[in-house]
Amino acid sequence: MFIDESHITVKAGNGGDGIAHLYHDGQRPKGGPDGGKGGSGGNVYFKGVNDIGRLIQFRFKRKFEADNGQNGGVNQRSGHDGRDLTLEIPVGSLIHFDNGSQEEMMQDGQIILATKGGRGGWGNYHYRSATDQTPTRFDHGYTTKEKSIFIELKLIADVGLIGLPNAGKSSLLNELSSAHVKVANYAFTTLEPNLGVLRSGKIMADIPGLIEGANEGKGLGHKFLKHVERTTLLIHCLSAESTDPVADYNTIRQEIAMHSSILANKKEILILTKSDLLSPDEIKKISKKLPIKLAVSIADDASLKKLNDLISKN
Repeated sequence: MFIDESHITVKAGNGGDGIAHLYHDGQRPKGGPDGGKGGSGGNVYFKGVNDIGRLIQFRFKRKFEADNGQNGGVNQRSGHDGRDLTLEIPVGSLIHFDNGSQEEMMQDGQIILATKGGRGGWGNYHYRSATDQTPTRFDHGYTTKEKSIFIELKLIADVGLIGLPNAGKSSLLNELSSAHVKVANYAFTTLEPNLGVLRSGKIMADIPGLIEGANEGKGLGHKFLKHVERTTLLIHCLSAESTDPVADYNTIRQEIAMHSSILANKKEILILTKSDLLSPDEIKKISKKLPIKLAVSIADDASLKKLNDLISKN
């Protein structure tokens, strides 16, 4: 199961309490204050990883807490700080905090502070002075509050494959990269986005097919359109099997425009897939009606090379 949105609650550790203690023994019946400081509570961090499925960890567990700081001790001993908690999330995640701010996880290994641990309280040793040599004052540690966080994954890819179901997007991704995506001759084979790395080093995302009415929640592709918002290039796949190529093309363009004006204005290359099913004359006939840049077939290595070169130049 692919999860690209998660609501979680995080809480940093509370600070430990300082203590009030007056040292005394047989030789020093009035040794003075020696109550130590409480330790600081642990912080909560997010760390970026190259694993688009990492949000599944939040499917059942939604609440996460760092350790509390320990209380101070006698002999001026400070309590241990609480251990920090680090939650791994996919690169490409957008973190929405409950105060309205947001942070983007853009790199593998990037660290983002989610919430800071509470400071420890001072012990009475801290409050000694010339005028008060036996203070009994001490501070409690700071108690932290829970924070609600919404994590939204938007894949970071250079190229996005779009088109109707069964337009050959997954097959193309498999041929152009080292991806191993399930393919079959029926609609909605792709149930979640897939990524592949091209020879040029660019990352390509195969987005589940769109259908008419996708912007209203129909089909599968509408849920994943956000994953092509960060791409710089769209490869619009139009199947040679289509009985009405113009209508199919217009359907996709309309759904994209209704989803996002930014996405609608991205650079697009229209290709005709499964071109081995048509004669050259039939391909020319379609190309007169639509701005087809290239006819491609996974059975034609030359056409695949042309597509790869075309993507590399854009």
